[in-house]
Formats: sequence, structure tokens, C-alpha cells
Amino acid sequence: MKLPKRAGDEPTAIDLEEGKIYAWCACGLSEKQPLCDGSHKGKGIKPHIFTADKNETKYLCCCKQTKKSPFCDGSHK
Repeated sequence: MKLPKRAGDEPTAIDLEEGKIYAWCACGLSEKQPLCDGSHKGKGIKPHIFTADKNETKYLCCCKQTKKSPFCDGSHK
């Protein structure tokens, strides 16, 4: 299987909480897209871990082609 796997054709809006740590799925295998559920283990790809700077809604990439991970940059178009 070629990774990362495209997990969707559009980004997912996520309400981020200031100070909370998130793990964005970089492999595309997670059942909890766009967040990691551990499905990457043994696949050679790790999630992108980040902490929210403030309370806000952000669009997280699901196509896994973004150059601004974990955020959507329009690469899915």
C-alpha cells in the first residue's frame, strides 16, 4: 500500500481548544480522520503533533497532500 493514503477529498473543520495537544493523521489510515487513532504503527509514518495556540476553528487536511500540515492548503483541488 502506498502511503499516505488519501482519506478524503475535502478538509474537515475542527474546533481547536487553546493549549490542547492534537495528533493529525499523516498516513491516512485512521478511522478518526483527520485525527490519529494509532493506525500508522509499523507503517513508517508518524502523526503530526501540534498544540492549539488559541480557541478557533481550523480546517485540517484529509487528502494528506498539504504542504502546511496539518492544515489544508487546497492541494485536494
